[in-house]
Amino acid sequence: MDPSGVFFTNYAGDRSLIRTRAQWASLVFLILALATAPWWASERWVSIGYTTFITAVAVMGLQICTGYAGQINLGQSAFMGVGAYGAAVAMGAGWDAAAALVIGGAGAALFGVMFGLTAARIKGFYLALTTIAAQALFHFLVLNLPQSWLGGAGGLHVESISVFGLSLENDRAIYWFSFAVLLIMTAGAFGIVRSRHGRSFEAVRDDDVAAGMMGIPVAATKARAFLVSAFFAGVAGGLWVVALRHVSIEQFTLFNAIWMIAMMIVGGLGSIVGALIGTAMIQLAREGVTSLGPSFIQWVPALGQDFVFAAMNVLLGAVIILFLLFEPKGVMHRIQITKKAYRLWPFSY
Repeated sequence: MDPSGVFFTNYAGDRSLIRTRAQWASLVFLILALATAPWWASERWVSIGYTTFITAVAVMGLQICTGYAGQINLGQSAFMGVGAYGAAVAMGAGWDAAAALVIGGAGAALFGVMFGLTAARIKGFYLALTTIAAQALFHFLVLNLPQSWLGGAGGLHVESISVFGLSLENDRAIYWFSFAVLLIMTAGAFGIVRSRHGRSFEAVRDDDVAAGMMGIPVAATKARAFLVSAFFAGVAGGLWVVALRHVSIEQFTLFNAIWMIAMMIVGGLGSIVGALIGTAMIQLAREGVTSLGPSFIQWVPALGQDFVFAAMNVLLGAVIILFLLFEPKGVMHRIQITKKAYRLWPFSY
């Protein structure tokens, strides 16, 4: 946040993401706290940490496609699954984990751009249905291709994973690797949305007809948004394989894609930081339900074992409805209002 009286005399300073020493100090402290978490946090929190990092990578990709480019995407979970299978096959063939992530991301990007091309001719509800078809096509291909390729319904298992010669056999190593990839992908996301491509995305989102009249290739821009989104999802899918050593179609459902949309809504559309905040908030809420669920079942046995799953559904629906009613622009909108008030303080105007 910029205090009242902080001004810039050049364009680079005005465009900078981190503007004051206090902001630099806060960012460095946050990165150090997250980087050292495996040394002072419990194993469960380390597991929650890298799961959140992996999900955040996929949600950032969805944010670029839907929040910045305005293209409804309900197939992010399928793109994540394609990347996971691609990375699993590459790791099984002996590739390094870092190279496998790139391979998985590239495979997901190719799969995603096929649906991005359809966005040139359709939009809104029909585009949403088309991206749902990606989910159905992903499941169909995995189940019907030869079992020796993708493992069929049983999925694929990876025996050992390493990156640059370092083994990723424990939660600490997985956490640090996922955190490093998240930092790289976050920097890449900021670079994309602040470039001419990001400005093209926003122009197409606001009015694709006007964008076309200004010389922006609308069809190519929409396809590019899906390509970038699917690449992020594919990288997240590769990280998922690193974390679990196993990949199957049950891990990538339409319900997971809806959870990602909820994270984006909570954080705020059109904000990379919002995607990160929304992911963290929803993941913590889900962990809270998972932790408290067994206790409720013990107190009220009549609830049954399905209570936790039902509570998850209620949580998802309640979060989406409440935010759409009371804070449709997400948490980042409220943060921006707070920042503006801080800049003007102590003046009321």
